[in-house]
Amino acid sequence: MFKRGCLFLIALAIAGLIAIGIFAYGWWGSAQVEEDTAFIVPSGSSLTSVANSLEEQGLIENADGFLLRAKLFGGGDPIQAGEFMIAAGASPSTILNTFQSGDVIRRFVTIPEGTPSIIVMEKLMAEPLLTGEIAAPAEGSVLPDTYAFERGEPRGAVLARMQQAMDETLAELWAQRKPGIAVSTPEEAVILASIVEKETGVARERRMVAGLYSNRVKDGMLLQADPTIIYPITKGKPLGRRIRQSEIAAINDYNTYSMAGLPKGPITNPGRESIAAVLNPAETSARYMVADGTGGHAFADTLEEHNANVDKWFALRRKRGEM
Repeated sequence: MFKRGCLFLIALAIAGLIAIGIFAYGWWGSAQVEEDTAFIVPSGSSLTSVANSLEEQGLIENADGFLLRAKLFGGGDPIQAGEFMIAAGASPSTILNTFQSGDVIRRFVTIPEGTPSIIVMEKLMAEPLLTGEIAAPAEGSVLPDTYAFERGEPRGAVLARMQQAMDETLAELWAQRKPGIAVSTPEEAVILASIVEKETGVARERRMVAGLYSNRVKDGMLLQADPTIIYPITKGKPLGRRIRQSEIAAINDYNTYSMAGLPKGPITNPGRESIAAVLNPAETSARYMVADGTGGHAFADTLEEHNANVDKWFALRRKRGEM
């Protein structure tokens, strides 16, 4: 009798251990997720509602089983709202840990250097995963860079981060400015940097172009920057044609062919390097520049030298059939 009773208890214990193992395996070992799947946890969701949604989408076998195992085996941290990536083969334990960690899917929007504010607005408005309306931000208030965002995030919040980044970058670079520069305020630095940004796409030229325009500002010369003609017409978008003589002669607060000094505001959103170039320009006596046919510019100290460079540029353009 004793042996039979002992054997029965041992069998019962083994059966219990097997049952516990199967139950535990359903938490740590089961893999219902067949492929990487994006899953959204709405703000204010309960674990029960999330479990029901997981079952509906076939990501777990049973919501009640998930909830019971979560109470027994899961951590006590609350689940976070957001969009999460559930990896293929993820166990229920891994799924809960993903929600508790707050490691949401990050998406990115890139604002290239020299992007005008009207295009910043259009780019954010065209992003279907963002919400809310925004107006075009003040020109020069956005720092071009790549920014992360979450599905459903307000466009205004993303824009605010872009503007905060510009404020912080400008403050940092202004504190490091070189003595005797041509601008006297951070706002003027952004204005001049926006011209530098539009006048050259060659990184190695930025400080040289900044030095040239700084010399012109100090001398009281006309800056004669073509992008300042275009800005009042298109708000920074490409003109799509040659500038007309009437536009060169137009009198407004931006056209640096008809006014001395800086325009009244930036003509685009300059990048960090263009701002840095204005605040630490190259030491140069150059006052003139013209395209050299390689994507860069030929610089000159005198008008005579400049006219010779212009002749070379026109000759090259005629050879290319552009004139």
